[in-house]
Amino acid sequence: MIGMSYGAVAVTSGFAWWFPVLMGVLVLAASSEFLFVGIIAAGGSPIAALLAGLLVNARHLPFGLAVPDVLGRGRRKMLGTHLMNDETVVFALAQDEPERKRAAYWLCGLGILICWPAGAALGALLGSVVRDTDALGLDAMFPAVILALILPALKDKPLRRTALTAAALALTATPFLPAGLPVLLALAALPLFTVRTRKKATR
Repeated sequence: MIGMSYGAVAVTSGFAWWFPVLMGVLVLAASSEFLFVGIIAAGGSPIAALLAGLLVNARHLPFGLAVPDVLGRGRRKMLGTHLMNDETVVFALAQDEPERKRAAYWLCGLGILICWPAGAALGALLGSVVRDTDALGLDAMFPAVILALILPALKDKPLRRTALTAAALALTATPFLPAGLPVLLALAALPLFTVRTRKKATR
């Protein structure tokens, strides 16, 4: 459904039907794709949209640090890195055993690699028929699904406090910073989780 919303929003913003499908395969990162389409649709330059997408995707740096043992080696690692996104990392971290982490990561990642471009194609078709996609609430699907994915992990007290701190930083900065930058600013809360985890481990 999120892929459909992306394809529909892209087409109603003036992009050709094949553009969100191609982006879905090559980029495979919903937030940066939505941001890229939004900036172009608002009249921004492709360079600005590209830089904003790269800034948002900088969150993959801590992602890689969080799941280094699930990516494999060689060509497998290259594919594993391409599959890295919010959902694959969240599903992997929700597992306790290394084998289950790897299985969750790869099953989720390969599923998204297939379903995301396919959903974008269906959404592009929908967008060519329904011109007012905002009336369907399609733009709200992505944040709603991400929230549902992270809720189980918030049972951990240090992680919950860190997430709330990050959310507060992002919300405070949103009125003052360009789109995408508040999310990066939220990464400043990560050291809190590291410190609290170390204190917990030493007790």
